[in-house]
Amino acid sequence: MDVIAAIATGAAATAIGVVRVSGPGCFALCDRVFRTEKAAPFDQLEPRKMVFGQMLDAQGREIDRGLAVRFPGPHSYTGEDSAEFHCHGSPVVLRELLNALFTAGARQAGRGEFTKRAFLNGRLDLTQAEAVVDLIDAETAACARNAIAQLDGALRRHLEPIQESLLEITSRFYAVVDYPDEDIQDTDPAQICASLQTADDTLTRLLATCRRGQVLKSGIRTAIVGRPNAGKSSLLNALAGYDRAIVTNIPGTTRDTVEESVLCGGILLRLIDTAGIRDARDEVEKLGVERSRKAMESAGLILAVVDGAQPLTAEDWEILSDAARRAIPWILVWSKQDLTSAPVPVLPWTQADHAPAAVVSLSSVTGEGLSDLEGAVADLFPAGDPRDTGSLLTDQRQEEAARRARDAVRRARDALDAGLTPDAVLTDAEEALDVLGELTGRTARDAIVSRIFDRFCVGK
Repeated sequence: MDVIAAIATGAAATAIGVVRVSGPGCFALCDRVFRTEKAAPFDQLEPRKMVFGQMLDAQGREIDRGLAVRFPGPHSYTGEDSAEFHCHGSPVVLRELLNALFTAGARQAGRGEFTKRAFLNGRLDLTQAEAVVDLIDAETAACARNAIAQLDGALRRHLEPIQESLLEITSRFYAVVDYPDEDIQDTDPAQICASLQTADDTLTRLLATCRRGQVLKSGIRTAIVGRPNAGKSSLLNALAGYDRAIVTNIPGTTRDTVEESVLCGGILLRLIDTAGIRDARDEVEKLGVERSRKAMESAGLILAVVDGAQPLTAEDWEILSDAARRAIPWILVWSKQDLTSAPVPVLPWTQADHAPAAVVSLSSVTGEGLSDLEGAVADLFPAGDPRDTGSLLTDQRQEEAARRARDAVRRARDALDAGLTPDAVLTDAEEALDVLGELTGRTARDAIVSRIFDRFCVGK
């Protein structure tokens, strides 16, 4: 492999910037751009210890003064000789240092190439590599905790016992078939069935985490709906903590969807403040109402807002009925409770209706009742067992592979129960083993690997 280099701290000006280098021969290359006070050769610097010195361009002119550290392979992030330069975070300084490394013989690293080399050199499996992206992109503490646990190998440790049991099954089948004259104990159908059932149970538990994993990673698209001037935009602003949407006493102020991400009850909500739903008065409002209905169709949660200071109208009831007909959770929000002392009415839901998951009364002005809304959201999307941290499937690729592996395990168990020949069981057991290898990266195709690392930023 050649030597790669990249800025690891982005394009914005920062107090400190980092440039990374990795590849065989990178220490000799770094020696041409970094000089210590004692002029010690770069490959003689103490490993994993910051050293102060000058960073030089191709003509030997000083670019900056800062720190360098070398990481000899294989005990480095990439598994090969690597180094980092820590200097002032001026984009100009970082580019000059990077150009000096290019002149010395390095090339620009591709997206995720440092982590890809870590995978290819056996330092990470694919689930750990994907955890790196999740950790970088984490928008909640819970998501970061799950990612760092996966980076530590938590998901792989759940899969390894299944892989070992399937490997034991397939190797014993092959041994019996290929060496019939040897004194090899024959396969025990009961033991094989128990192993396949354990694999099925484990994969089923993992697949049950997909919804929580997706919520943790991507949040919930949440449509705030109601008639004009019901308090939708005020609710968005109260949850966001600042005036994200325009609020007036004039009905129909919001003519288009307004989006904002907020934490509510520890859950990341992708809020969509919609135009008030009513018979449109003009073409622009009509488009806004259409977008409101589309937002409801694509949402994973609906907050149906009713003006609690006004009598319930036919428009209100039509919107609530629409929410109740959809196969997604929804919360009924009685707003403007600071303007009324009347009790919240109890609405008559029929068995055919999908009743609200919770009914909350609140004031977006005083903040009263917002904690009740947070509690209702947290109840709808529970955090689950803390012991599951690190084993949540957060990626569609992981979910698809786990499902295919479970299906193959079930086919193998059904073949065994039906008394089919050993080769029928063997075929499905091998398929399950291959798919699990695809999940962890043991047998992943190049196209899958490339697609995963294309999600990374340059420098990671």
